Amino acid sequence: MAIAVRNEGSKVNSNINVTPMVDVMLVLLIIFMVITPMLQNKVNIDLAKADNPTNMPDADKEDAIVVAVTRDGKVYLGQNLVTDSNLGPKVSEMLSDKPGKTIYVRADARAQFRAVEDAIDAVRTAGVDKVGLLTQKREAGQSSNGGA
Repeated sequence: MAIAVRNEGSKVNSNINVTPMVDVMLVLLIIFMVITPMLQNKVNIDLAKADNPTNMPDADKEDAIVVAVTRDGKVYLGQNLVTDSNLGPKVSEMLSDKPGKTIYVRADARAQFRAVEDAIDAVRTAGVDKVGLLTQKREAGQSSNGGA
């Protein structure tokens, strides 16, 4: 009686197949590329253009307090729509643990000046000393009168 011996070790493939991993990584990359623009925390506004704007890198931080004034005069605190009477108390509530912080105002280029002024007054009434007005740098080929 003979014993049949199999050589199982000779059939083992020691190469790593990375194709499934690459497929998963490409799918994740596409998902993140599609989702990332949707996560933007800003109200859509066309900023006023200035020749020599001051760089304000703190305005892009996640904990920055941004007040946005749209073209039609609506005021947003972050992404939340607020009224002029509620803006001051909400800002002071947000600043209760961070005194001396700068509040940034993003106003649409075609917003009425009165709405922007009222928003700044409400913020200043809440006890804020530092208010930054966010603008966009004018490109070399743009005229100062809006291209008209």
